[in-house]
Amino acid sequence: MPSITFHTSGKTIEVDKDANLLRTSIRYEGAVPFKCGGGLCGTCRVQIVDGQENLSKVMKKEIDRLGNDKIGQGFRLACQTFVTGDVTVSWGEEDVERLNKIAQRRINAAQ
Repeated sequence: MPSITFHTSGKTIEVDKDANLLRTSIRYEGAVPFKCGGGLCGTCRVQIVDGQENLSKVMKKEIDRLGNDKIGQGFRLACQTFVTGDVTVSWGEEDVERLNKIAQRRINAAQ
C-alpha cells in the first residue's frame, strides 16, 4: 500500500493506489492548502520532496497553472495528482500566504 508523507504537517498516511493527493489531505487532515479543488486556482500547489516517479503524469491544467519551470522544480497541483507509490510532499508558509491573498482578492471583487 502506498503512503503519502505530508512533510509540512508531519503526517504519513497509507492510501490505496491511485488515491488523489488533495482528497487524501482533506480526508486525513494532511493540511495541504486549497480553495477550489478543480485545477483552476493553483492554491493546492505542493512540491514533491521524494517519489516523483510514483505520481500520475502531469496534467494540462497543471502546466497551464504552474508552468513548465515550476513543474520541472517538482511542483504539482494536489487536486490533479494521483499516487501510485510512496511520496513525500511539502509546501511552505509562502503558499499559505499566497492562498490568503488570493482569497482576499476574490472577496474584494465580490463586494
